[in-house]
Amino acid sequence: MGRIVLEGLEFYGRHGVKPEEGALGARFIVDVELEIAFEGKGDRLSATVDYAQVHALVTEVVTGERFYLIEALADALANRLLERFERVRSLVVRVHKPHAPLQGVFRDVFAEVAKERPAGE
Repeated sequence: MGRIVLEGLEFYGRHGVKPEEGALGARFIVDVELEIAFEGKGDRLSATVDYAQVHALVTEVVTGERFYLIEALADALANRLLERFERVRSLVVRVHKPHAPLQGVFRDVFAEVAKERPAGE
């Protein structure tokens, strides 16, 4: 087993419940942690997960679709990553919304989803 982490991926998206969030958009930050079945048989990309392809999939979903809840966005990302990359055994996806429409001072708001591939898949 091995681990690949993409941390702090920043995107402009139109996610949120409020109409102005869909109209104006905002910055979102995504973290992806992948536990993978790594074949330690040489130094080949085919033995692991290509993190450039992971980044491309995340970019496509975050910038190309609209979600009302960051929880739903995190869940969609997790499901699609599991579908696309068979070497991923489990993962954690975090979607940060650092400019969430809240009153008061805060550093961050994020939703986290953790999933595992069912045994035998």
